Amino acid sequence: MAKITAADVKKLRDATGAGMMDCKNALVEAEGNYDEAVSILRKKGQKVADKRADRDSSEGVATLKINEDKTRGVAIVLACETDFVGINDDFKALASQFVTIAFNHDSKESFLNADFEGMTVSEKLIEQTGVIGEKIQINDFKVIEAPFVGSYIHGNKIAALVGLANGDGNAETVAKDVAMQVASMGATTLSYKDFDAAYVASETEARIAVIEKDNIERGRLGKHLINVPTYISRAQLTDEVIEAAKTRLQEELKAEGKPEQIWDRILPGKLERFISDNTTLDQEQCLLDQNFIKDEKQSVAEYVASQNNEVVSFARVTLG
Repeated sequence: MAKITAADVKKLRDATGAGMMDCKNALVEAEGNYDEAVSILRKKGQKVADKRADRDSSEGVATLKINEDKTRGVAIVLACETDFVGINDDFKALASQFVTIAFNHDSKESFLNADFEGMTVSEKLIEQTGVIGEKIQINDFKVIEAPFVGSYIHGNKIAALVGLANGDGNAETVAKDVAMQVASMGATTLSYKDFDAAYVASETEARIAVIEKDNIERGRLGKHLINVPTYISRAQLTDEVIEAAKTRLQEELKAEGKPEQIWDRILPGKLERFISDNTTLDQEQCLLDQNFIKDEKQSVAEYVASQNNEVVSFARVTLG
């Protein structure tokens, strides 16, 4: 039997992160052969991974990396099964190693096939599954490039990247502000202009149906009924629709006995309310069209424009 020294065990432990006894047992089984011991630990990881394949990995670490020029950013989620593992310093360090490798790749597939100290990232994930005893995987991978890239991380749970048109002035602050918006409000697209017409039509029909059904129950209970919108996106508010709304509002003001000479002071606010009531989809999903969280009197687009900049891209990764 090969003699297994403490130094041999330490070397294997340092390389794999496996427990002392697991490393010693692997070396014993491999008769002192280091490479074979690594293979044994990896096979153990594969067995654990196979057994836990159907487990939910919704905990972990969301992290990111931006280059020194601030023109490229990558964000990933290294996921595990429990918060106990996710908050572990070694797990966070592993996530940091992974994102450093991920930075040099443009796709999740390329990243997973990248080298990690003599093995692929995928193989390292399997190895660590055996070491930790939980399903470990990359749940998300996003990359953006822009003239200026900024970021924000919320409690290691959400990581957001924002690309601006230029790095002038206080671009760092603007990018962070907008990245905080992305993290907290969860936009999925840049502007309502990116929506497919069929999607907006389908979503409008679905939302109206939900509200109408809810109103039936609210009416039965004697509760105040929810307003049923005609539209849900600025994409639907054509010039004709806005003009028709303006005419209707003028008729309402006339019926209320408001003097015509003051209509110009009242109409802008009412039109703004009409637009707000009929753009709920935009508020939920469109970054530029959302109310800015630091000043809800302006949209994100208006805030960024006031800083002489423009958002050109963004990305968000999150646990779950």
